[in-house]
Amino acid sequence: MNEIEQICKELLTKNGVNLNSEIDFDINGDIHTLSFEYIIDTFMMASDSSKAAFLAALQKALESKNEGARKFFEGMGQLLLMTHLSKKIETH
Repeated sequence: MNEIEQICKELLTKNGVNLNSEIDFDINGDIHTLSFEYIIDTFMMASDSSKAAFLAALQKALESKNEGARKFFEGMGQLLLMTHLSKKIETH
């Protein structure tokens, strides 16, 4: 586990957010469920600057309290799914 990943997970734990929390995404009738931990792990495969941006955004989300973490992970999960789906689209 890299340092930024560990910081992200510790931030969530310190703020009482369960890493195993999940968000369901309905894409054309198919339900895709992503856990907060999966979203973090996936973003930690990105470049160092992207990891730092993820951490900074997570910190801001946690500061906002009112469902900040959940909204943050909804947005990040949507981004992951859009990226994944766009790679499957064939261009003619």
